[in-house]
Amino acid sequence: MWAHVWGFLYSSYFRFWLKWVLRLLTGKCELQRLLGGAEAGARRTLGVGNGGAGRGPRIASGAVLRNAVHVEEAEVEKCVRDVMKEKKIEQKDTGFKRNLHMSLLQISGYKKLYLNVENLRKVPYDSENEEHEEQLIELWNLLMPHENLKARISKQWCDIGFQGDDPKTDFRGMGLLGLVNLVYFSKHYTNEARQILSRSNHPKLGYSYAIVGINLTEMAYSLLKNGALKAHLYNMVSGLPQMEHFHQFYCYLVYEFDKFWFEEEPESIMHFNQYREKFHEKIKGLLLDYNVVLTLQD
Repeated sequence: MWAHVWGFLYSSYFRFWLKWVLRLLTGKCELQRLLGGAEAGARRTLGVGNGGAGRGPRIASGAVLRNAVHVEEAEVEKCVRDVMKEKKIEQKDTGFKRNLHMSLLQISGYKKLYLNVENLRKVPYDSENEEHEEQLIELWNLLMPHENLKARISKQWCDIGFQGDDPKTDFRGMGLLGLVNLVYFSKHYTNEARQILSRSNHPKLGYSYAIVGINLTEMAYSLLKNGALKAHLYNMVSGLPQMEHFHQFYCYLVYEFDKFWFEEEPESIMHFNQYREKFHEKIKGLLLDYNVVLTLQD
């Protein structure tokens, strides 16, 4: 109860006067103090924005700055000038200008990345689309280089963890995004992908490699959608997060889930959802760290 009372009093009264005193003593507004004091990355950019799901102070006060955190990439430079004018910050303060520009780029880039990922997820797998088919065959060749695929519709697909004769039915939930993720991991971390595929065939602890991979695409997508990846991406990328960075996070999930699964030693694959959720909670906990960066190294 007292915590709620103190929170109300601080946000309603004390914070205003504290900011006023600090500005009087330092000659700088709250935004200047943040951009000049916080390290580049999540701590700075989450402060400029909305605190990232309740974390950190909300600095985006004032109409100009509130609008700035919603602008497109092309409008960032103008917004920086407008913010500096509203906050009465001299244009020659290049450090402030550079840091605010970077933070606004990261914020706008995160939103654009989500839209790009969402658009790819909405594309259904089409067996009549030559590019889709080529990616699917590429996945087979990357994972099974010494075994020829005898037919497009084949039981062989179960060897890499699909459910039936035709993998297209397994992409319904995540669309083309699920396939693109699987191919990316297999192409950029080929040895690791083949090792994990081999481990997934364990007689006791085995799981369906491709199906689990698509499930992890859904996990990565949901974390991006709800904003949980902000700290990770802001620490990882100094400018605009790209699709490449989303794929890299997916690769981390695949690699870490395989380790997690074998460390946990589930009784059977029937308990997959239980352990999947446990792994999900573990990842969400890691993403709460302001300094988090979750990637694999080439």
